[in-house]
Order: sequence, then C-alpha cells, then structure tokens
Amino acid sequence: MGAGTLTITEENFETEVLNSDTPVLVDFWAEWCAPCVALSPVIEELASDYDGKVKVGKLNIDEAQAISVKYGIMSIPTVAIFKGGEVVDMRVGLASKEDLADRIDTALG
Repeated sequence: MGAGTLTITEENFETEVLNSDTPVLVDFWAEWCAPCVALSPVIEELASDYDGKVKVGKLNIDEAQAISVKYGIMSIPTVAIFKGGEVVDMRVGLASKEDLADRIDTALG
C-alpha cells in the first residue's frame, strides 16, 4: 500500500474513520478478490490526489469481519465514504477513478 493509504483495522476504525475531522474513503477489500486488486491502483491515486483533504484507507474484510457485518458489506470491492462518523456514500463493485472522485467531491461539498 502506498504512503497515502491507511490500513484500517478493527483497532483503529473508530479513531481513523468515525472520529476523523475530514471525510474518509474506506475500500473494503480482500486479497483473494480479483476486482479488489484491480481497484487498488485507483485507490492509491485517489489517496495521492486528495492528500490533506480526505483520508483514504483499506479495510481487509477477512481481518475486520465485525465492521464488515456492521456496515452490511455483502460484496467486494465496496467503497464507502464516511463523514462525521456516518456513511454518506457507498459504491459496490469496480468503479472508475472519475466516479469515485465525483463521490469524494460531493462529500467534500
């Protein structure tokens, strides 16, 4: 994972995501998921593009099952944008960089 991408875990989810002062894009993924691996470079680019404005993190659903269940993650990749501790946007499946950037811009207001 790139320098701009956080590794989100059950241990740091509350601090990094729910209590964040800035919007947080969370990529729910798993190593065995080919579309998740394909989306990874896009997530890295977004982390770089939005550095300082939005936190970008990856949450491995196999290692953080409780969070995945809490947010109803049934298919991956799922990208969720959290703002003020709440999910404000969620996209299931492979998405283009442009689509995700539009969603981030909307969350930023």
